[in-house]
Amino acid sequence: MKTVNYFIYPILLVLVMSCSKTQEQEQLRVDVYETSAKGNNLTKLNNEFTVGDSLITISLNPEQKFQKITGFGGAFTESSAYLLNKLSKANRDTILKAYFSREGANYSLTRTHMNSCDFSLDQYSYAPIEGDMMLEHFTIEDDVDDLIPMIKDAMMISEDGFEIFASPWTAPPWMKDNKDWVGGKLLPEFYDTWALFFSKYVDAYEAQGIPIWGFTVENEPHGNGNNWESMHFTPEEMTDFVMHYLGPQLEKDGKGDKIILGYDQNREGLKEWVDVMFRDEETSKYFDGTAIHWYESTYDYFPEALQYAHHKAPDKYLIETEGCVDSEIPKWKDDIWYWSKEATDWGWDWAPEDQKYLHPKYAPVNRYARDIIGCLNNWVDGWVDWNMVLDRQGGPNWFKNWCVAPVIVDPDADEVYFTPLYYTMAHFSKFMRPGGHVIGVDNPDKELMVAAVKNPDNTIAVALFNEGEQAKSFKLTLEGKSVNIKIDGQAIQTVVIPTQDQDTN
Repeated sequence: MKTVNYFIYPILLVLVMSCSKTQEQEQLRVDVYETSAKGNNLTKLNNEFTVGDSLITISLNPEQKFQKITGFGGAFTESSAYLLNKLSKANRDTILKAYFSREGANYSLTRTHMNSCDFSLDQYSYAPIEGDMMLEHFTIEDDVDDLIPMIKDAMMISEDGFEIFASPWTAPPWMKDNKDWVGGKLLPEFYDTWALFFSKYVDAYEAQGIPIWGFTVENEPHGNGNNWESMHFTPEEMTDFVMHYLGPQLEKDGKGDKIILGYDQNREGLKEWVDVMFRDEETSKYFDGTAIHWYESTYDYFPEALQYAHHKAPDKYLIETEGCVDSEIPKWKDDIWYWSKEATDWGWDWAPEDQKYLHPKYAPVNRYARDIIGCLNNWVDGWVDWNMVLDRQGGPNWFKNWCVAPVIVDPDADEVYFTPLYYTMAHFSKFMRPGGHVIGVDNPDKELMVAAVKNPDNTIAVALFNEGEQAKSFKLTLEGKSVNIKIDGQAIQTVVIPTQDQDTN
């Protein structure tokens, strides 16, 4: 007769349940959002990922912390604000909510222009009276109809708030050596007046209920080929202006907390500028950081220059303050164009022959995703797009310097088109929040770009970009847990890992 040990079965059952529970605990729970050439637009995927047998392993290391995130966003320009005022209230609200609500991109860092810029309807200055040394006639009346209402409406929509920094393209012509809107230098006798101009601007905007976080000293101090509003500084001239005029003026007026970012142009000249700005304690005193643009190349994000700038001033901001698809008329409701290597940039038109290789045809989405992830992995703490809204021509723009924006509108037909660039920006701005830190990532696949941020609420956002046409499978690991995920070809993903409390519910 066979003897049955009835005590074995409960023990086996407990062991099976325990193993099952252990396996469940080892599974990393995630939410995955994807934008792809195949048609996903920040689409939340289900977590039943079908992956191949061969997986690369991407490991996250939250203990390895890098720069603190300042924010992501775009620029308030007169062109964008003017277009919003030409749309129906429903479409205007739709766009602003898409940019500033928690349900939308939740922009956290923004820029605007002081005086006019190329994306204004015409040229104007807040100091229109020649010889007004004390700026007694300072006025922001040109901003009252369009620009200020756009900013204030965005502020009402944003639950988390956002920072605004302002950039001048030029001082009024009467303060410059060439008496022109374009090019030229600020005359030394007006350094005091121009510094006072920044302080007056803060007062005027804050009287409208709009707090100003800070400034860049000058948009593109190298100039822009003498095309639209500009004013030239050398590194030494800008540093002298900030050391002896702008910084002390803001400090004297009780505005010493306003952020001052130097440079504000392309990355190829970055080393020369930070060497001068951060030469010693005296030169560094009023500079809170460095502003950069991306127009030097369609594909290179210049990691060596970014690393150099960080190590020159490791406790200062390093913020990308402007980038856009330029020298292009937007493609209307054609998502495929934004994923295709059809776009050009200024360098394609007139770069010297020995630099043409830096400016091949490119896909707009690729340029954004590549640059943002490349910046995050090289100490950049903020990334700000250019115009939020443009029309089908790529304007309005008094100089007819057509560009592309993430949102394109047809004001005559009251139509709105959210391009793939909008969803690309949202992959970062929505999930990587101010105060979070870039964390360590071990990524063995050189063809897959990855960056990760641990947010103040302890969620982790992992951005991935697969520029190639073939899908890739990977295992994402964190603190002994893992999950298998597939990213499509020509796709951006953000993988959101909830906090531990959420993860164990």
